[in-house]
Amino acid sequence: MEILKSIISTGNTWMWSYILIGLLIAAGIYFTIRTKFVQFRNFGEMFRLLGEKDESTDSKDSVSGLQAFFISTASRVGTGNVAGVATAIALGGPGAVFWMWLIALLGSATAFIESTLAQVYKIKDGSRYRGGPAYYMEKALNARWLGVIFAILITFCFGLVFNSVQSNTIALATQNAFGINTKVIGIILAIATAIIIFGGVKSVAKVSGTIVPVMAAIYLVMAVAVVVMNISELPAVFALIVKSAFGLEQAVGGGIGAAMMMGIKRGLFSNEAGMGSAPNAAATANVSHPAKQGLIQSFGVFFDTLIVCSATAFIVLLSGEYTSGKEGIELTQLALSVHIGSWANGFLAITIFLFAFSSIVGNYYYGETNIEFIKTNKAFMFIYRAAVVGMVYFGSVASFGLVWEMADFTMGLMALLNIVVIVLLGKIAFAVLNDYREQRKAGKNPVFHAESIKGLKNAECWEAKEKGTKKDFS
Repeated sequence: MEILKSIISTGNTWMWSYILIGLLIAAGIYFTIRTKFVQFRNFGEMFRLLGEKDESTDSKDSVSGLQAFFISTASRVGTGNVAGVATAIALGGPGAVFWMWLIALLGSATAFIESTLAQVYKIKDGSRYRGGPAYYMEKALNARWLGVIFAILITFCFGLVFNSVQSNTIALATQNAFGINTKVIGIILAIATAIIIFGGVKSVAKVSGTIVPVMAAIYLVMAVAVVVMNISELPAVFALIVKSAFGLEQAVGGGIGAAMMMGIKRGLFSNEAGMGSAPNAAATANVSHPAKQGLIQSFGVFFDTLIVCSATAFIVLLSGEYTSGKEGIELTQLALSVHIGSWANGFLAITIFLFAFSSIVGNYYYGETNIEFIKTNKAFMFIYRAAVVGMVYFGSVASFGLVWEMADFTMGLMALLNIVVIVLLGKIAFAVLNDYREQRKAGKNPVFHAESIKGLKNAECWEAKEKGTKKDFS
């Protein structure tokens, strides 16, 4: 096990130190400029779309734009927001929070691009849709082999490794709060996971749609209470974050390099912008225009990092416990106990269960849709589901360091492949966005046709079938 951890750690150092940080920032800047600052200019439109009842959602089996948002948010909002942020601060210092914010502001443009592309190249599967990076790699680049590689990466990363991270955090939080053995927690989580994942995508949407708003509301109310209790200290915390980000005040960690690396790594783990995961959920939405889901998923990055991750950051920094030597969920529990008492351990254990378990549900779906891309086979799907259940148990009893190292390595490989591809395909998403903006400017509810984009091929779900009607898309 130690040999495996050493190999993965070396790979992480090379990949994150020399390639990914620069690539993520450069891609975010490029997409922000080319989309004419879509994440800021169309911010109000994102809110409008969240409440829109789209005319194209006319089947009881189809997934609405809002449900697709909840599926992706179920995966985004999890241990990265609670345990990951605490770890970033413990190892990179308060300045890691600044870099987490920056990668979210830039990454929201990247999220728009990848999710819009997923919508453009989605496929119809009975009464529902499937899609994601593997699909646009095959259809837009005519490179099925590349899509298969990505499908394998995301299935292993999300369905298996990331789910072990989620269960690891649940087990540690529960053991710390209630003294329950991690093996017992692992068995309970494995059984609960098995019950849910055999229900299909609609059960995923329903469970996510119920859990995510509740868990987010509870956690944010708690964070607001902490901030209000310490409102006089808030300006000093902001100053500490900015100074530490640029090495002007190293409260803890290894200076600007550590702050940047930890902030961006944990930010990417949390909001997933550019990783290629959220587009799988975005593609399931039955909407009238690809840009609609692109904008909704862009908002998801803001919600995840600027709101939920910031909540954890303020809880930890306002407590002053970030130099205690603890990290992960244990640091967040300690910090919250300082603010509201020892009962916070149990409260946070329950909260993290809601966060992390909804992520397990969302992560599972990403693997499912990519296995279907490789080959629709009931035996393969059964093996995958069994492996997911097994990894949920493994994560509950494995060491904290190993599961996070594995997560960093696999998500790094995914992001590296996906970002290169979406840079190559970016011009398609830019054209789709321009089409959306032109229709909105004309006072229309945007409806997309493949014929609207010159040279667009293999976008069969958007090819006109009933000219002259309000349903010219399939």
